[in-house]
Amino acid sequence: MKENEEHLRIVLQILKERKLYAKLSKYEFWKEEVKFLGHVVSKGGIVVDPSKDEVVMEWERPTSVTEVRSFLGLVGYYRRFIHGFSQIALPMTKLTRKETPFIWTSECEESFQTLKEKLTSTSILILPEPHELFGVYMLVLLTMSSCVSYVVRPNSDKRI
Repeated sequence: MKENEEHLRIVLQILKERKLYAKLSKYEFWKEEVKFLGHVVSKGGIVVDPSKDEVVMEWERPTSVTEVRSFLGLVGYYRRFIHGFSQIALPMTKLTRKETPFIWTSECEESFQTLKEKLTSTSILILPEPHELFGVYMLVLLTMSSCVSYVVRPNSDKRI
């Protein structure tokens, strides 16, 4: 907390020196959680803003490619909260391809409902601590390569 106070003091001092003024009534300090760009950020991690749940759950089945793109745009913004997003969204993604006729299949319906359910269920992205040990997993093939960093937590079998 002291470090945050010091950073705030420095920022306000620099603003004052440059004759720039912040309207303090528009700021909130030392909040337990903050809503930011459709997310709620707290010391426990990052979650999808719960106010989006109702919008997602009431979203009606798309009846055109434009509506599919709109839905995929929304859920795609939150893709990091949905494990296996690309695979789940694949039936709907295929509908957006050129020259593909719009035929809503049972696979599309399952994809649609699964994405809605997963987006509105509670998933928390846990923020790593600076002192934690990080690992790197690499996959290198002749045609591609990928890399993922993760936090190693000795008392957990989950990678973050």
